[in-house]
Amino acid sequence: MTLLRMSIALAIVAMGVSEASALDRRVRINNHSSYDIIEFYASNKDATTWQEDILGKNILPAGNSVVINIDDGTGYCIYDFRAVFEDGDEVVKYGNNVCELSDFNYTD
Repeated sequence: MTLLRMSIALAIVAMGVSEASALDRRVRINNHSSYDIIEFYASNKDATTWQEDILGKNILPAGNSVVINIDDGTGYCIYDFRAVFEDGDEVVKYGNNVCELSDFNYTD
């Protein structure tokens, strides 16, 4: 199995997704909650475990966003997301189509 390869770009991208950029699987993760996201995972729908923490040693502070290229080389478009917040809460959202999503929001 190919290792999950994801890059974090800290740039703001234009709203919306064109057909060409949709295949890039770039999703802006917006943290509109009151808590920092200290871990973030994205695993394709058939993965049996969560892949590595995409944020690594970084965090996604409350009120901020990050653009993530969610592409593990498998060609999948459907991914499950898991965010771990500084207060210990975890939010898992299943079945996110990263080939069509431009933004994904976490709120209180």
